[in-house]
Amino acid sequence: MRQLRVYLDTSVINFLFAEDAPEKRDATWAFFDRAKRQGLPLFISQVVIDEISRTHDARKRGVLLSAVAERGLRMLPDEMEEEVELLVQAYMTRGLFRLEQIDDATHVALCTVNSVDVLASWNFRHLANVNRERRIMAINESCGYVYPLRLVSPEEVVDDE
Repeated sequence: MRQLRVYLDTSVINFLFAEDAPEKRDATWAFFDRAKRQGLPLFISQVVIDEISRTHDARKRGVLLSAVAERGLRMLPDEMEEEVELLVQAYMTRGLFRLEQIDDATHVALCTVNSVDVLASWNFRHLANVNRERRIMAINESCGYVYPLRLVSPEEVVDDE
């Protein structure tokens, strides 16, 4: 069986330093610790870097970019850019994401096109929920992508076994 491939959206990086949400912060640190112990490959994309780069607070932006570098997160390949853009358009035209959620749509499209197993996110409203996952899968299948993509919180990705 091939090793699970996990993509992290920007919320996972942000919650490493979420002083206002200590439960999620601690769960995020535990997630990274378990993933490292299990040798689980963790992926991000240029979209994550772009979102972090738009952080207004320069100190926080630096901390977030350092966190990405320190954890050895792998970049998804971006050579299928046209496929990703077409899938993002499908999500948008079918009302799955609004224009201001284009980064979320792009995270999902990147995962789909690259056959990623899991998109981990703390964004329960727009990403990590079963209703959104079902709608994404329906659109993906109608566009010819049948590889299943799970959208879950970081806590659901790794176990202690």
